[in-house]
Amino acid sequence: MDALPLVALVAASAAVAGAARRTPVPAPLMLVAAGLVVSYVPGVPAYTLDAHVILPLLLPPLLYTAAVDSSYLDLRANLRPVALLSVGYVLFATFAVGALAYLLVPDLPLTAALVLGAVIAPPDAVTAAAIARRVGLPARVTTILQGESLVNDATAITAFKVALAAAVGAGMTWGAGVGDFLLAAVGGVGVGLLLMVPLHWLRTHLGEALLQNTLSLLIPFVAYAAAERVHASGVLAVVVVALYLGHRSWQVDFATRLQEAAVWKMVGFILESAVFALIGLQLRSVVKGLGTYGLGQAFGYALAVFATVVVVRFVWVYPAMYLPLWLSRRIRGREPAMPWTSPLIVSWAGMRGVVSLAVAASVPMVTQDGSAFPDRNLLLFLAFTTVIGTLVVQGLTLPLLVRVLKLSGRDTRAETLAEAQAQSEASSAAEARLDGLLSDPRNSLPEPLADRLRHVLERRRNSVWERLGAADPVTGESADDTYRRLAREAIEAEREVFVRLRDERRLDDEMLRVLLRRLDLEEAAAYRESDGAS
Repeated sequence: MDALPLVALVAASAAVAGAARRTPVPAPLMLVAAGLVVSYVPGVPAYTLDAHVILPLLLPPLLYTAAVDSSYLDLRANLRPVALLSVGYVLFATFAVGALAYLLVPDLPLTAALVLGAVIAPPDAVTAAAIARRVGLPARVTTILQGESLVNDATAITAFKVALAAAVGAGMTWGAGVGDFLLAAVGGVGVGLLLMVPLHWLRTHLGEALLQNTLSLLIPFVAYAAAERVHASGVLAVVVVALYLGHRSWQVDFATRLQEAAVWKMVGFILESAVFALIGLQLRSVVKGLGTYGLGQAFGYALAVFATVVVVRFVWVYPAMYLPLWLSRRIRGREPAMPWTSPLIVSWAGMRGVVSLAVAASVPMVTQDGSAFPDRNLLLFLAFTTVIGTLVVQGLTLPLLVRVLKLSGRDTRAETLAEAQAQSEASSAAEARLDGLLSDPRNSLPEPLADRLRHVLERRRNSVWERLGAADPVTGESADDTYRRLAREAIEAEREVFVRLRDERRLDDEMLRVLLRRLDLEEAAAYRESDGAS
């Protein structure tokens, strides 16, 4: 096996994603565009999307990172709109797109048309998270989009399996299809519920950060494989486990959390970058496989399908957001009404992604009777053009739409005030506990060390309040910003001395690594404070 193409893909996609951070163009769109261009460069290998690789190897970690960073409490508070989008909308879009394709493409069987509908029905989890982070959507809109994208792949993949079984002649009835759908959904949630507590127990009892993070890397694959083994939804199993572990992450050792955050941030960056580049790289093979269909005719079908996908989302989202509120007084009392701009953003943020292409690529070449699968190449082309169309058209215009509508994102001042109040309460509790401990003769400390502990608590209490205060008229920094900058400068001076002493052979390399790690941890703490301020 030649590993060079894979290494080149990862390196090039990471470089493009890094460059995109210096431009106003979202990284997903730049990666897709780069892939489209590179796909026609002579000598570039054909990167094919294999559902047997994408679904079990790439989808679980991407879902896991998205779900761990999501808020279980916020998702539970928005369970109704999330469920209506992740289940109701996906099924509605499957039938709507399937009906259009059946009426539009001559001789295309209804079952094959429904296969296409299921393939392009779900918005993509990675795309939704990436775009939402970039444009600064309101908190509730972000929660709804993230919640939808975590679950809708399970709905779409299950609907795809049912439609595909009927299309290839496996004798699937509508009743059996509904049964399989319910089994996959209930089974996936059940497997997640069975695994989440034992996995969390392991995470808190392994005792070493390296072992705990090794387990963390394995968890999404274990949950996905266990659910798929019993013909349940691996997607739902991963999401359930990740939401639970994310909600309980405070119970894990601090060293594990620090290491885990860094590891998963790197894994997520690499996978997201490679996934979007892979989407663009499919252009050459998809166009080449059109066969009997002319490019103009195929693009005509593609425009119709793309328009249907966009319109159908509006048709579903607005009634789904408002009808329950109008019909139920209890729902009105429990859920605040959303302004009309929020469903507009939710409707327009329906970008498709790599899961649709991977699922489309898994459509078999032949049916059970040995005949060719009806219009398979056209279905792949329509899936590809829909993904590219939503990424380019909706992805590029979503930031502009947010600015035109003047949507208020997160209220940073209110969040800082809440953080300051929470920190004040926590510091008071810590001071009370510290005073109690220091009054015990077994915990006696020299007064300078005791004062140092108290000073750390006082700095932590004041740092957030200072972010609300006036900035320095010369530098524009708050007092706490200046404190952190000077602390980092002092750390850098210490680091230079340690390196010089090593070069003079007054320290060995092992001792240098110990001292540098100590400084790195202090500097990381300073940067985390700065991140909270920004």
